[in-house]
Amino acid sequence: MATPETRPRWIDEKQVAEITGIALPTLRNARCVGKGIPFYRFGRAIKYREADVILWAEARRVETTR
Repeated sequence: MATPETRPRWIDEKQVAEITGIALPTLRNARCVGKGIPFYRFGRAIKYREADVILWAEARRVETTR
């Protein structure tokens, strides 16, 4: 059984938009075309694992060469 420390933290699309700065329509379109941040569907509810959002963002990190 998962403990509170190991349970995933679920966030909704509005929270993802706020965290990433991606507009809601862009997030929704990405889901429809099979791109973007991994998500879960629980009935009609769309949820993102906070850890997946962080990993997705980290994969897009850019360091300058200066």
